Amino acid sequence: MATIDDVARAAGVSASTVSYVLSGKRPISPGTRERVERSIRDLGYRPHAGARALASARSNVIALMVPFRAGVNVGIIMQFVGGAVAAARQHDHDVLLLTQDDTSGVDRVASSSMADGIIVMDVEAQDTRLPLLRTLRQPSVLIGVPDDSSGLSCVDLDFTAAGRLAVRTLAEAGHRHVALIGASRARYERRANYAVRMRAGVQDEAELRGVGVTVVPSEPSFAGGVAAAVELLALDPDVSGVVVHNESALPGVVAALAERGLRVPQDVSVLAVGAADAAESLSQPLTSIDVPGHDIGRVAVEMVMAHLGGETLAGTRLISPRLTDRASVAAPARRALAG
Repeated sequence: MATIDDVARAAGVSASTVSYVLSGKRPISPGTRERVERSIRDLGYRPHAGARALASARSNVIALMVPFRAGVNVGIIMQFVGGAVAAARQHDHDVLLLTQDDTSGVDRVASSSMADGIIVMDVEAQDTRLPLLRTLRQPSVLIGVPDDSSGLSCVDLDFTAAGRLAVRTLAEAGHRHVALIGASRARYERRANYAVRMRAGVQDEAELRGVGVTVVPSEPSFAGGVAAAVELLALDPDVSGVVVHNESALPGVVAALAERGLRVPQDVSVLAVGAADAAESLSQPLTSIDVPGHDIGRVAVEMVMAHLGGETLAGTRLISPRLTDRASVAAPARRALAG
């Protein structure tokens, strides 16, 4: 990777002159500035820790890369954003939302002085942004945990533990046929970290307890939830406990069960994993493992600020899942499926 000395040699100037071009602290002749900037472009130079010391002040901005794309539940995403914004204000920082969440978006922020740190959401198990994030002079924090988190700072709900807790709750109530209605097929194929960790936790706990488990992906919509529930009942007519890890599909799942004469929890137990308001807002509130988006956003900002304060915090912080009982899980009962 190019250094400031490499840029200086290529431009035929001193390293201090390159620093002045970068910081703007002293006037530089147009010809010299042009040579330096051309060398920076040609060498792909990106200022690292030294440039931070040369900067006259921080931007007091934290960049937050958010996944505003088709199928994303904006309401849930905004809980993370709200937590980050509230925490940033306590540190006299603003939050800049970035919707271009690929490497070009990371590079645009990193190569400028627009943000003191970067928080990255919607992390995939083998995210293409990770190599670049590891090289940045600005501290970065991931909301999510990739397969290889070495050299990175991450925070998230412990979705593997959440999957285990969900199945354990159903198994201890006596259920022997359980299911996970999870993220969409596209999210599983992209290996969205939260989805694959949740699925792994469900499958591992089911195997440990000798419980049969069926996994059905669902599109994030009411219609997607209906289709997933119909598919599940066709695959396993004896299913008696269902874990739904898809807030947008949850109402459709519940509606499809009711349409087929299946009462919650008398005929089928339903446990939701997601934002608390998704489980609370239904006509029959559901027992849930809540994803604390506001808290996770807050912790991500605190981790960025700790980095800016000189602490070395590479590592992963997982928030332990907690179950909120709303009486939608009960012992299984023999039933006849309708339609």
